[in-house]
Amino acid sequence: MAVAGRSTGAEGVASTLREAGFARLLVAADADALAAAGLLANALAQRGVPFQASVHAERPGVETADDTTTIRIGIEGSADCSLDASERPASETAFAAARALEADPDPLLALAGRFVVGDETGDLDGSDAFETATERDLVERRPGVAVPVADLDDGLAHSTLVHTDFSGDPDATATALAGCDDDGRRTASMVALSTCADATPRGASALGCALNPYVVTERGREATTVSGRFETVGGLADVLCAVAHERPGIALALALGHDVRETALDAWRSHADRAHRALREATTERHRNVFVARTDAGASLPTAARLLCDFRSPESIAVVVDDGRAAGVAHDDADLGDRMAEAATAAGGDGAGDDRRGWARFSDADGFVTAFREAVA
Repeated sequence: MAVAGRSTGAEGVASTLREAGFARLLVAADADALAAAGLLANALAQRGVPFQASVHAERPGVETADDTTTIRIGIEGSADCSLDASERPASETAFAAARALEADPDPLLALAGRFVVGDETGDLDGSDAFETATERDLVERRPGVAVPVADLDDGLAHSTLVHTDFSGDPDATATALAGCDDDGRRTASMVALSTCADATPRGASALGCALNPYVVTERGREATTVSGRFETVGGLADVLCAVAHERPGIALALALGHDVRETALDAWRSHADRAHRALREATTERHRNVFVARTDAGASLPTAARLLCDFRSPESIAVVVDDGRAAGVAHDDADLGDRMAEAATAAGGDGAGDDRRGWARFSDADGFVTAFREAVA
């Protein structure tokens, strides 16, 4: 019987899944949770255990059945076991659990889950998945920028790891890249200079995750898994995270190993276009502790809020608001989910989140902004 959710270690996850007759994976809409789901699902499939998986972008409560083994990944609630990233990435726990179940988990997928957007170093060293990937010569760190595709104009224009004046515009990106001549160091320098020209001090640190990427080698490309068909680990992580918000079913199918690469890339491009356009066209308001961007660009608000926080916000909290929704991101722990929920309630809606991320729905955008300003002042 499922019990109140608690973070479970790899051995506990493996022990639970050994006894499963049918498993249900409830997955948060982020690269770490999706990668973890893919690793566990593959292990279940190798054991012949049927499973069902679903993505929940706003972490709602989901009912579970007593005859089903329930695994929550990045989502709170009752479960037979839960994986979260409070102590280590869920994908690392899943990788170890899959090995304990005598499966052969995909180290590239596990590394994509471990990839941290906004990390200053972009370093993935120090995990079993990294050791496995390097021992098998699947990845190699090289100068350049983390993108999922070979066409650098396309990759940089649609990356959601950075925000520059050419983001979302392949023609402008091609112009910016002129003279780089496929030189990874020149490309990285150009992106760094372009990003930091208009960015806040935080932008220089957030950019680190996109530079000097872990490139998938020829041997990695020959792997049978779909993850080997992306150019870099960071690029795969970018696609997983963007598509989780754009088309969650496709993101999950990608993590499960189905050949939906082209469909996922199309969704990634569409998602990036709207997020970057939202930041360029938004009307902004600076208040004490919070920077608000109002948009009607139809953007994916969580990605737009992250980019705003990392590259444009002079305050520690950034919120992107449209007529009936909002998403927020904080540089540091700020009890953001509870504060957004409080403001949303005051504006006739609801909200949730965690210390650094939050979402809200409401009927009165002006009322939400006013209430949120008061909550964080």
